[in-house]
Amino acid sequence: MKHVVITGANRGIGLSFVKQYLLSGWQVTACCREPNKAQELKVLMAKYVNLKVTELNVTDASSVAKLAQAKDMQSIDLLINNAGYYGPKGVRFGHSDVEEWRRVLEVNTIAPLLLTESLYAGLKASKNPVLAFISSKVGSMEDNSSGGGYYYRSSKAALNSVVKSLSIDLKQDQIRCVALHPGWVQTEMGGPNALIDTDTSVIGMIHVIDSLELEQSGNFYDYQGQAIPW
Repeated sequence: MKHVVITGANRGIGLSFVKQYLLSGWQVTACCREPNKAQELKVLMAKYVNLKVTELNVTDASSVAKLAQAKDMQSIDLLINNAGYYGPKGVRFGHSDVEEWRRVLEVNTIAPLLLTESLYAGLKASKNPVLAFISSKVGSMEDNSSGGGYYYRSSKAALNSVVKSLSIDLKQDQIRCVALHPGWVQTEMGGPNALIDTDTSVIGMIHVIDSLELEQSGNFYDYQGQAIPW
């Protein structure tokens, strides 16, 4: 049974990933900050014996270390770094909040790399490991025609840089890495006016992950498999 670890798994895109991989018969480790409040995951646990819900705060070193030391982390076929934080919306030039910016960078950019480092041994133990990072098209500098969004844009642009470097550093281990834009999705972050639902996004991203070749490692794709410029 293949094993996937998913962060931010209690809602939105993360929860949809959990459901899709359970339907495909994977062993799923669903990570979130407060499992006791994750009602939908509790319902799924009662139905699927191959689902484990684990407490994880991606910005807490002790929490990450505890996850890495778990017995079932000895082999990981797919790590989906999905947990993210947008920060305050509508921030205008001249009104930057340094502490909030640091928090966005810590969750969206630093934490995925540190988690990957912590779970590296488990990924190497897999015969066909993949690292998937949920990025965003707003991190594309070529695509930026509207300005603003300083915190989130910069965090995702930096995440894409992390993914590119990982693809080079981990090539010797045959670990494929990809940055994924999920589209404008109907989630708490995306809002009700978004264009697609979570299942459409996630099913598309899973197809991209499944078809990813080693020579494509380090690239940036949307949920339909279209390359996005840096």
